[in-house]
Amino acid sequence: MDYFERKLDDKNRLTIPSELQSELGNEVVVTQGFGQYLHLYSKTVWDSEMETALSGEILDESIADLNVKFRVGKSISKLDSKQGRVTLEAHQMALLSNARAVVLVRAGKYWRIAPK
Repeated sequence: MDYFERKLDDKNRLTIPSELQSELGNEVVVTQGFGQYLHLYSKTVWDSEMETALSGEILDESIADLNVKFRVGKSISKLDSKQGRVTLEAHQMALLSNARAVVLVRAGKYWRIAPK
């Protein structure tokens, strides 16, 4: 599965399809993306790939800018065990223009969440 659409519930919860829940595991990281969308990572991918990518030379301004981009507003959440949902926070919803309908597209090892 590389693409799916969802409507968020009234508590801004996004239901992850059951066939992806095992891939994502029980914890996910949601951050802002490069544009007006969010990124969704499994906690495992965040820890092994993003943390490595975000560490670099201490005075490298481009690395510092990426850290600010991906760490400001970052949330780490457990998928609820009954329905595999993750709650998007208010600042994340604002980035999506408070859209209730969203699309998720695989972008390699992470997902982009964008308004539909």
